[in-house]
Amino acid sequence: MTAKKEAIIKALRPYFQITELVCPDVYKKFNERAWQFLDTDALHVLLVLRESILCRPMYINNYGRGITQRGLRCNRCQLVKEKATVYLTQHGFGKAWDFTVEGMTAEQARQKIIAEQNKLPCPVRLERDKTWVHIDTLEQFGVTDKVYLFNG
Repeated sequence: MTAKKEAIIKALRPYFQITELVCPDVYKKFNERAWQFLDTDALHVLLVLRESILCRPMYINNYGRGITQRGLRCNRCQLVKEKATVYLTQHGFGKAWDFTVEGMTAEQARQKIIAEQNKLPCPVRLERDKTWVHIDTLEQFGVTDKVYLFNG
């Protein structure tokens, strides 16, 4: 693991446990080593969102409440298993987060991210019209926008 990734993980730990970022099967098999499967840019985006843009608690997975597929998804996750066609979600590559923000609607959070996009460490995609925020770090061919809005 690079020194940059280790520093980002160290900075994220006060805000997120690994169980909030990976599905239960990944955590069960790898425990704390599951951090290795998460993309460095996606982790950096998460840190910037939490500390510099949204500046509020963010909620990804919560195993106790049955919310388990909003970070890294593996081949055993229901959302993956039920697909009948090719499914190349960025969640499967450790490059995407679905989350809610304390005290903000999803649209308020999206608008704040767009307004403060200059703070983001890399280009991101935001999904439109959801009751949660989806953000990912897919590098898109031919797209140069810092924040690209898409329909899921």
